[in-house]
Amino acid sequence: MAVVDQQEAAADTTAARREKVKQRKAKTWRDRWPPLAAVVGILVLWELIVVGFEVPTFIAPGPGEVVATMVERWPMLMMNLWPTALESLAGFALGNTIAVLIAVGFVHSRLAERAFYPIAVFINTIPIIAIAPILVLIFGNGFTPKIIIAALICFFPTLVNVTRGLKAVNPATLELMHVLSASRWEVLMRVRLPSSLPFLFAALKIASTTCVIGAIVGEWIGSNVGLGALIIEATYNFRSPLLYATVILAASLAVVLFTIVTLLERRLIRWKVDAAAV
Repeated sequence: MAVVDQQEAAADTTAARREKVKQRKAKTWRDRWPPLAAVVGILVLWELIVVGFEVPTFIAPGPGEVVATMVERWPMLMMNLWPTALESLAGFALGNTIAVLIAVGFVHSRLAERAFYPIAVFINTIPIIAIAPILVLIFGNGFTPKIIIAALICFFPTLVNVTRGLKAVNPATLELMHVLSASRWEVLMRVRLPSSLPFLFAALKIASTTCVIGAIVGEWIGSNVGLGALIIEATYNFRSPLLYATVILAASLAVVLFTIVTLLERRLIRWKVDAAAV
């Protein structure tokens, strides 16, 4: 009798697991079909407009022509993708690391915040397209100016968000840490940094897309390789299918970086995701 009960319990457990997997797959499909349907709709509308209004290819090619160009020019596109990806990732890492370190300094020194925060705001107000030529003149046409431009464009949003996140701590928690004689380092690592993670990842999501923009802007000013240089070359030579293919590839790179940051956020701050799901 006990063996029968155990078999029934195991069967119930297996059935429950199958039902959960089925529900998870159904939810995944419900989450994915709206953006897929939107993309298909945009492509169909694009093709209809190009064909219906007989738009010349050098102005706006159809989706089929763009796809054909991507397949035909794939090796060349990949050759120009890797420099842009390297510049974007290096600028992303550099800009966000410096921003986090300065934000920590601001939280522990009001004087430093009052002195340097206005300077950070001033630098952020300068158009990046105006800074790029200066950096190219100083550092040449190599990777360095592109990385610095990508870092600059990532820096300010992360600085603002992390500074706010490090300060957004429950006063009662800080008082408890003070009663427990916790050092500044312990307060930072155990209280401030965990509470700032949602703010940090909000900034990183922005930076993951803007770093690609910064790298491409840098390549516009002075570069022979990279997606930015390829965009300029295709524009000046009226190679619209190649231009559109390059733009789509650059956008895809930004989407991949954004997706990676989103997945890291879900793994590192599960409590936030669980709370949102409830």
